[in-house]
Amino acid sequence: METNSDIIIRGVKPGIRMLFDIKNVIYDRDWLTGAKDMELYYMYRELSMGKKDALLIKEHGLRYDITVIPPRMLGCEFVKTAGHYHPLVPGTQITFPEIYEVLGGEVHYILQKPAGEGIEDVILIKAGAGDKVIIPPGYGHLTINASNKILKMANWVARDFESIYKPIEEKCGGAYFILDKGMVKNMHYEHVPEIKLLKPSNLKEIGLQKNKEMYGLVRDLKNLEFLTKPQEYEWVFEKVFS
Repeated sequence: METNSDIIIRGVKPGIRMLFDIKNVIYDRDWLTGAKDMELYYMYRELSMGKKDALLIKEHGLRYDITVIPPRMLGCEFVKTAGHYHPLVPGTQITFPEIYEVLGGEVHYILQKPAGEGIEDVILIKAGAGDKVIIPPGYGHLTINASNKILKMANWVARDFESIYKPIEEKCGGAYFILDKGMVKNMHYEHVPEIKLLKPSNLKEIGLQKNKEMYGLVRDLKNLEFLTKPQEYEWVFEKVFS
């Protein structure tokens, strides 16, 4: 059965993230030495189901994207995104949040809160089709497809959002690597705490219901105002951690 997301990306040319684009954050350096460049995942940006929706989304300062990550092993490590932090909301000391929805497959999100040259908090969220996951202010994150299924996910984010990749690249990856034999800490950080488990953020109060595609919030974009004005929605992020 065709979904809204299938219709939205039909005929759209994605941006393609290649292996060598993220070579500095790969765990298995021996494998990388002999690897050829290859396509890892596909990013469809600034999507909508029509001109009316596109205008509404733009007027509210938002962007809707879809990312597709096929299953693959990068040596002994599961395929992942490059990982990034979020910029500050202008006029505040709060970074922009982000909201993801798993459209198909399974995903591991690693969220990390930096402190100097180390990390003060690390969270692992495992999610499946229909789940919503909020990345709260203050956290960077990586996405890992540790399954044998194609991972397809959507996200809403502030329109002027520009991901910050350099800090994670300089540390050769996120705080943890997810390998075929388990998880290992990244020793390039001065300090990495033990990882915490957190459940997906299916918050009905802002229209984030499991198994209900969140693209439908284009009809009620007030529910997504926490993405552009996080300083006014502290209660949302408290619920994420509860």
